Formats: sequence, structure tokens, C-alpha cells
Amino acid sequence: MFTKYGWVKHSYVLSERGRNFLKAPWSGGVVLIVCVFIAMLLANLPDTATLYHDLLHMDLSILYSTGEDALHHVSGTFPRGMTVEKIINDGLMVIFFFTVGLEIKREITHGQLSTPKKAILPVVAAAGGMLFPALIYMMFNASTGVAHGWGIPTATDIAFAIGIMSLLGDRVPISLKVFLTALAIVDDLGAILVIAMFYGETPDLLLLGIAVLIMIFVYIMNRMGERRIFAYMIPAVVIWVLFYYSGVHATISGVAMAMLIPSKPRYNKAYFLHKADMIEKGILDSTQIEDAEQSDEMYRYNLRRMKQLANGSAGMSHRLEYALSPYVTFLIMPIFALANAGVKIESVEYFNIFQYSSEWGSVGMGIFFGLLVGKPLGIWLTSLLAVKCGIADRPEASTWKMLFAVACLGGIGFTMSIFVDSLAFDKQTHAEFIDKGKIAILMGSACAAIVGSLLIMIFSRAESKK
Repeated sequence: MFTKYGWVKHSYVLSERGRNFLKAPWSGGVVLIVCVFIAMLLANLPDTATLYHDLLHMDLSILYSTGEDALHHVSGTFPRGMTVEKIINDGLMVIFFFTVGLEIKREITHGQLSTPKKAILPVVAAAGGMLFPALIYMMFNASTGVAHGWGIPTATDIAFAIGIMSLLGDRVPISLKVFLTALAIVDDLGAILVIAMFYGETPDLLLLGIAVLIMIFVYIMNRMGERRIFAYMIPAVVIWVLFYYSGVHATISGVAMAMLIPSKPRYNKAYFLHKADMIEKGILDSTQIEDAEQSDEMYRYNLRRMKQLANGSAGMSHRLEYALSPYVTFLIMPIFALANAGVKIESVEYFNIFQYSSEWGSVGMGIFFGLLVGKPLGIWLTSLLAVKCGIADRPEASTWKMLFAVACLGGIGFTMSIFVDSLAFDKQTHAEFIDKGKIAILMGSACAAIVGSLLIMIFSRAESKK
């Protein structure tokens, strides 16, 4: 039995393990997998299925009415058609896309996409990794009623891909980890463009124009040196509303705003070092004060100054990305999985994704083989072509076999693929295709993860024996 101090020690160990789990790069993937299983159970257990679907379709719009007479009476709902599911997919996912936009901006400004030499290979590979899955999907579904779903297998889930590579440890060369990370970020940008161009409604040009004017104002505000977060968050909400009603998918507003967030810090390095020395002197001086209360007050005052200085010496985009990432990984993405992975299985035929008909093609086959075959082939072949043509260099300490194995991990679609799947087909008339697509995504992503992991272990073992 634990003593009083034993309980304290035990709880400390648990909390330490919890912190280590949250810091692990694979932890987000584990949480998502758990949420997928929970969503599938909720959607199929007799006691919870009805409640689960009713909750997702619950209308949360605010009913408004103005005017007393018929001539001036206006009524409606705001936001239009807002259900729990839409709040998640069109609201919470804006934060996910905002964070993705911050990651893309970071890589473009001072990361793996900051120079043409660094960017050329992941950009070319990502393009091939989107083109080949789309072509394979169209091989099964061209000239059918589901051809519009070609964008579903074109996306890579960066969280799962990086998580699996971290579990494989030093079997994967660091250069290939950097390559796949940069590729996945470019892939995210490509998926965002696909959503904006092909999976939105006919845009309301007036509302879209107003949104663009506000973004221009925000850009000017950025150039003039505005560094307060609230000055950007207020326009961000207005832009989201305008995008939502304009017909362009509202999540694109998150990416657009991320590109306008200042990345330049308020204080440069020289100023930081100068002020840090002064604050450090103030902290040392506080220890010389004999009055304990006055000494502590001076000490805390200088700590606050140091915190303010540190915040001002990091760009707003960096601070927001760092602050939002845990919430995106452990709150927003799990909620998205719970709301979108719950496929109601009417019969075992739902798992037969290899059905084909001349009228409707095969959504399942197009997505499954697009992820499992199209992704790795597209990434590997275009990388090979770019290197052979001399426009890019192969990642250091890597082989073409290992690059192909890593490319297989690019076939893990999940988040982006499920998101596009929910946009590609009409929920009223083609709900069955949405469900088939989700099952194919889960199966294709799982197979891509298994094949990629096995190939990496086989090739790394063969290399170690040489």
C-alpha cells in the first residue's frame, strides 16, 4: 500500500510518462488511431449509432428575425446550415489549416523550401505523388459518376508519416526524414490548392472580393510593423465568415491568414542580447538586496521582463505555431477523426472496396491503389527523373531502394484524404460513396504504413550487413 509520499512519487512518475508521451512524434498518430476505433464503435453499436449521427447533424445555427411588418421582415439563420459536423469541418479545421499554413510559411522563409536547390526535389516529388494517384483513380473511375473524387488519394498525412519514421529510429537516414517532411508540407499545399479550385461551390465574387480587400489591409498592416496578435485575429474571423458565405471552402481562409502573419520578430538578435545582459544584471542585483520581500519582487519583475523580451524576439508566426500545435495534435485532429471516421457498416460488403461497375466505377479501388501504388511510384519516379536530369540531388546517405521505401509512407493519406472525401461527394445522394471512400482510405493508409515500414527494415538490415 502506498504511503502519502509514495502516492506523490507514483503520480509524479505517471505525469512524467504522460509528458514524455505527449512529446513523442508518434503520439499524435496513436491518439488518432484510438479515435478512429471509437468513432467506428459509436457509429455501429446499436445503443450509440443513432445518438452519434443525430449529434453530428444537430443544427446549431442562430435563428434571427427583424422587423414587424411584411415589408421589413427579415429572418434566417447564422451561420447558415451550421451543424456540429460543419463546426468541426468548417470551423475547428480552420485552425488545423492555419497551423499547416504556418508550417508552410516557415519552410518557405527559412526551412527546406527556402532556396530553389533545397526545394526542387520535394516539390517535384510531391507533384508526382499527387499526379500518379489521381491518374490511378481515374483509371477506375473516368467517365463515371464518381470521377470527381480524383483528389481523395492525392494527399499525405504528415503526422502519421513522421510518427512511423520516428518509431523506426536510425534505420531511416536523417536526409530522407527531412525529404519526406518537406515533401509532405508541399503535398499539404497542393491539397489546399486542390480543395480551393475543385471542391468549393461557385464563389460569390462580391464576398470574395471583400475578403481579398481585408487581406490586403492586413498585409499592409504587417508591412507597417504591427505585431499585436489581436490585430490579426479579428480580421481572421471576418475573413472566415466571408469565405464561408462566398462558396470558397472556409478552411482556405486559415491558410490565407497564416501567410499574412508576421514572421519577423519585434526585436533583433543584437537588441535581445543587449537587453538580456541588462536583465541578467538586474536579477543578480536582486539577490544582493537584504530585504527578502523586496528582493523577491525585484527578481519576479526581471523574470517578467525576460519573458516579454523572449516573446518579442520570436516572430508571431513561430509563437502561434508553437502554441497551437499541441491543441491541433491532441484536440482538433482527434475531434475530426471522431466526427468523420464513424462509418456505419450495413454489411460485410462495405469492406469489399474492390467492387466495380461500368456506371459508377470503383471509388474504393481508385483510392486504395492510388494511395498504396500511385503515391510511392509518383514520388520515386519523379525523384529519379529529377536527379537523372541534374536538376536535383539525391538525399545524402540514401539509396534509391530506401527512398522508395520512404515514398511508400507517403501513401498514408488519412486526415487530408478523409477531408477531401467529405467534400467530393454529395452527402444526400452519394453518402455510400463517402463511406466507401473512408474505408478505402483507412485500408490503403494502413497497408502503405505496413509496406513502407517493412521495406525500410529489410533494406536497412541489408545495408548494415554490407
